[in-house]
This record gives sequence, C-alpha cells and structure tokens, in this order.
Amino acid sequence: MSFSLEGRVALVTGSTTGLGKSIAHSLGAAGAKVAVNYSNNQQRAEEAFADFLGAGNRGMLVRASAVDADDVDRMCREVETTLGAVDVVVINATPPQPLKPIEDYDWGFCQSMIDFFIKSPFLLAKRTLPAMKEKRWGRFINITSEVYHRSTAPFSAYVAAKGGQIGWSRSMAVELAPYGITVNTVAPGWIPVERHESDPEEMKEAYRRTIPAGRWGVPKDVADAVLYYASEEAGFVTGQTLCVNGGLSPW
Repeated sequence: MSFSLEGRVALVTGSTTGLGKSIAHSLGAAGAKVAVNYSNNQQRAEEAFADFLGAGNRGMLVRASAVDADDVDRMCREVETTLGAVDVVVINATPPQPLKPIEDYDWGFCQSMIDFFIKSPFLLAKRTLPAMKEKRWGRFINITSEVYHRSTAPFSAYVAAKGGQIGWSRSMAVELAPYGITVNTVAPGWIPVERHESDPEEMKEAYRRTIPAGRWGVPKDVADAVLYYASEEAGFVTGQTLCVNGGLSPW
C-alpha cells in the first residue's frame, strides 16, 4: 500500500538534519506540501531545502524556534499564507542530549528539555488546532524516544521530559478524538545521525550488538512510521506509541 498525503500540509520542526530531514522527504514524497523548519545554521538549512525540492517535493523553508510562542505563531502564519492551514504537525526539534549524572545538571538544562518536549507540543497544538477542528481532521505526531520505556541513565532530564511528552500525547489523543484528530508518538531507538558523528565508536558498537534485528536503524525507518500515522489509513489509531528500534523493547 502506498500512503497518499495529496492535498495535505505538513509542518515538521527541526527538519533540515537527521530524522527530521528524512521525515520531511517522506511526507513530501507522499504528496504533502511540507514546511521545513530550522532555527539556526541558515546555510545548512538552505542546502537541505534545495535537496528537498530537488527530489521533486513541494513546500517552503521557515526559520523559527519551536519553543518560542511568538516564533511559533509567526511560523504558522507564514505557512498558512504560503501553503495553507496545517493538517499534520510533526514535533521533532530537539536540544543537545548529553549523558550526565544528576549532580552535573542545573535547572536551566532541565528546563531546556521541558521546553522542547512539553512546551513546544503545547504551543504548536494551541496554534494549529482551530483549523484542524474546523476541518475535523488533523494529525499530531511526536517524535519521542525509547529512553523513557527503557529507563536509560544517566539521562534523567531527557527521560523525564520525554515521559511528559508521551503523557501529553496520550491525554490529547482522548481529548481530540471526537474531532477526527489523532495524536501519536514514534519512539526511535538510537539511530546515528549527524549529531552522533563524534560519539565513541565503542559505545555505538556496544548498543548495536543489543539490537535483535542485527542492524542499525536508519532515518527512513522513522520516517516511514511517521508517514503511516499521518495517513488517512491511520485515522482510527490514536494515543499510541510505535517503537522503531529493531525489537529492542523490554515492555
């Protein structure tokens, strides 16, 4: 089956690198007009967007912080003017994620996790929900992580914020189901992308050996899961978490 998003408008935060870039391409290839978002490194973003258009996709590039209320409002207005009302929101933007024992945290670090994984979904939902409710159709897809389910350490701030994001998604799924709006999460395992280039090879290999599927995940694995959730065919699926980690799931 080939999922079609023809006529839909998607917004993917943090989508000029890593998982987000692949997600934008997947949604675009399915026919959606995609707002490709970034918050820094304009040259890299413009190169990524040129690749996106070069693949035959349609959309726009928009710079905005996904954790700033004014930026989110402006971004959505620009998308609405250029592409139309947003039908699909993929919340993917993330801050740095260092492994640190709790003694090394300060509250500013913890707050950055809460901002990206709880505040950002809140801001984007508040801004895009009126049009979705009017259409009685919409999709919110949160990119979470296996770390919440696996209680990964030393990672407590990140794990706690991801847990909050999952809880928000489950509650919102129930609240919005009567309007034809679904809210789901995709929980990737460790899928090396650009920001993992300097991670120690021995640490990567130790993780890879634990994956039952016997291979690394790739960004397209996550993008394909997002595409399913965004599709018409997933209209009766909400409040769910799809783990994309090659079987590395102890729950």
